[in-house]
Amino acid sequence: MYQYAASLTKLIEQFARLPGIGPKTAQRLAFYVLNMPRLQVEEFAKVLVEVKETVKTCPACCNLTDVVPCRLCGDESRDRSLICVVEDAQDVIAIERTREFKGLYHVLQGTISPMEGKGPDDLRIRELLQRLRNEEIAELIIATNPDVEGETTAFYLAKLFKPMGIKITRIAHGLPVGGELEYADTATLTRAMSGRREMNI
Repeated sequence: MYQYAASLTKLIEQFARLPGIGPKTAQRLAFYVLNMPRLQVEEFAKVLVEVKETVKTCPACCNLTDVVPCRLCGDESRDRSLICVVEDAQDVIAIERTREFKGLYHVLQGTISPMEGKGPDDLRIRELLQRLRNEEIAELIIATNPDVEGETTAFYLAKLFKPMGIKITRIAHGLPVGGELEYADTATLTRAMSGRREMNI
């Protein structure tokens, strides 16, 4: 049976490790890279290393950033009494596209998922608790995805923070159940944010 050169096979295997990339797409990407000019390949490799070296977690909101604090936390024009809790960095970008939310964010970097062995201690909840203790927060908006893991995480956070006397709201479900913020259109996200409701536990 015919086999590709060892280095090409390795490249195909690396692409196949990426989420949403199947064997055929991995093969197509590998051949595309192989046909790229050498300088372009070197630039591509350089950017991959650079992103690993320069992108860090903001110590305040746990979002991905290359400056400390991140640009959103450092923006004095934002409403510092509002914190929107999201699952990951892509969700911050999705909400920012609506141009409706003017508060700050907190990125959990995941959700509670017993199936994947992820519990509350695996998320950035400790950092959020610290913020709520140290800053004057009027409202905590929970904007996790409307799937089982997102709902479980939202309920856990509401139960944990409600005794602190902070208003806790959940974004309205203009989003489909099982959907993800990252793929929602701007109008849907705008409606979901403006129609958020207080969580009762």
